[in-house]
Amino acid sequence: MVETEGKSIDTHGYLELRQELLRRDRSLRDKVVSLEEATSFVRDGDLVGIGGSTMSRTPMGMIWALIRAGRKRLSCSRSIMSSDGDLLLAGGICDRVVTSWFSQGILWGVSKVMRHYVETGNVRYDEWSHMAMGMRFRAGAMGVPFMPIRSMLGSDVQKQRPEAIEIDCPFTGEKLLLVPALNPDVALIHVQRCDAYGNAQIDGLQFMDIDLAMAANKVILTTERIVSNDQIRRAPDQTKIPFFAVDAVVELPFGCAPHECYGVYEPMLRHMEYYVALVNGDPVKGMQQYMDRFVHGPKSWSEFLALLGIEELLEAARAGESIYDA
Repeated sequence: MVETEGKSIDTHGYLELRQELLRRDRSLRDKVVSLEEATSFVRDGDLVGIGGSTMSRTPMGMIWALIRAGRKRLSCSRSIMSSDGDLLLAGGICDRVVTSWFSQGILWGVSKVMRHYVETGNVRYDEWSHMAMGMRFRAGAMGVPFMPIRSMLGSDVQKQRPEAIEIDCPFTGEKLLLVPALNPDVALIHVQRCDAYGNAQIDGLQFMDIDLAMAANKVILTTERIVSNDQIRRAPDQTKIPFFAVDAVVELPFGCAPHECYGVYEPMLRHMEYYVALVNGDPVKGMQQYMDRFVHGPKSWSEFLALLGIEELLEAARAGESIYDA
């Protein structure tokens, strides 16, 4: 243990994590599995990092599968949570949330589902600033135990986070805040395309996904489509996550639905309006009704998409692909 101004950091646990990362199988091999098989990479009690941000490139299909697989006691971290967080809480698989904001999407404000679970004491909510979340993943990716920032200094968020340690910079004497590295046991990331080995290409905003992939002990990629390694090699500059960081690849078209995947489909706003009206009317009963119909009811991801409706899927796809129109 290292003592800093009366606060302790468990360096032993962090060093163990680094050793586990060094033991990973980084070989070039076929990693394609089914959605159901991918859930085996997540164990009860794991710290799970979730890629994307708000309603963008959310790995909704993977979250859907983990709920159906009955995982328990997950601690879930994401830069900004949306209705994915509602599903994690109502699905009974998550009892701790680490994030900088939790809404139902920019259009609908703070999640009433989250408020219910936090205010009743059923879930622990750890709030950080946007910058702090990014720097925690960056530290984890770099293999260092902390990163210095200024953004939380003097804020009420800092008061809520005793894990963050204020110091005097040894070079300038100015005040800095040290935020601890965030190294998930498993990262769930959705991408537009990757090969069977896990070389992943991301279009549009990358958010914190590259750092998240490098910080996590295991990475599960869901992808709109699996392409050949030859195609990946034709545009190597677009490969953002390398194969050696990835453990499983799942081909899952519309894997972010009803959220969006840049350049492929836009959010399915009619479905989201229906969802928000349902859960805002009653965060408990409305959420249970939604879970019964859309999570536990369908026998497969394809059946879930069928419930959303072919018309809405096609409209979302046309809108998403329109960014490439001349």
